[in-house]
Amino acid sequence: MTEAAALPGRPREAVVSGPATARAVNVLAPNPSAMTLDGTNTWILSEPGSELAAVVDPGPLHEGHLRDVLATAERLGKRVVLTLLTHGHADHAEGAGRFAELTGAPVRALDPALRLGDEGLGPGRTVRVGGLELVVVPTPGHTSDSLSFHLPADRAVLTGDTVLGRGTTMVAHPDGRLGDYLDSLRRLRSLTVDDGVRTVLPGHGPVLEDAQGAIEFYLAHRATRLAQVETAVEDGHRTASEVVAHVYAGVDRALWPAAELSVRAQLEYLDEHGLI
Repeated sequence: MTEAAALPGRPREAVVSGPATARAVNVLAPNPSAMTLDGTNTWILSEPGSELAAVVDPGPLHEGHLRDVLATAERLGKRVVLTLLTHGHADHAEGAGRFAELTGAPVRALDPALRLGDEGLGPGRTVRVGGLELVVVPTPGHTSDSLSFHLPADRAVLTGDTVLGRGTTMVAHPDGRLGDYLDSLRRLRSLTVDDGVRTVLPGHGPVLEDAQGAIEFYLAHRATRLAQVETAVEDGHRTASEVVAHVYAGVDRALWPAAELSVRAQLEYLDEHGLI
């Protein structure tokens, strides 16, 4: 068996509910699947010594999970005063409305349709909660509304589905676009180089201790897949489904529908750049 430390990004050995950094506590949602891995990571963020907390991605509309998030915050002596969304997919955001009812806290997101309250989340904005500071980082590509949150005090970044703790993510075409996604990965890489980010707190999968290594792996993986898709087209595989069957032949077929979305995004990217 390959040790976790040898894998891209140096993932921790297991996905667990509990403290991940000095300011971040995970509550794992009970929604495991081929797409969500062990389930959705719901993050409770708070400055040490503060009674106030923010929650990132309350997760699916699962009453037990939402109440567990609230109970975990209360056991920590925290009061949830703000909910943030990395993006609008149901496994991250469907429970946001109900969680707002339980907490009375506003919900902020890039997509106005997901907000509960007056304020949105603009790129570069700093969100402050009881001394905690989070910087909003636009990371479109997986979806058009995808955001990451830079937690400078912990040298960490919360990436939603843009970077996962295990495996790679999909580009959810047509809303997601490959060019945007590659730009987002480069933006995250700059955080590791210029701002000292070391840790990825992902939306699914284990915490990654080597943020730069994980992001470099993602960029290399995308370059390899793009070359494979280009070659597949040159070999006569014209439709997205044909390309998936050829390029992703060794991948679990349960993941082929997601792979087809990524392939559609890759075909669009190649076409826009005159490569096919």
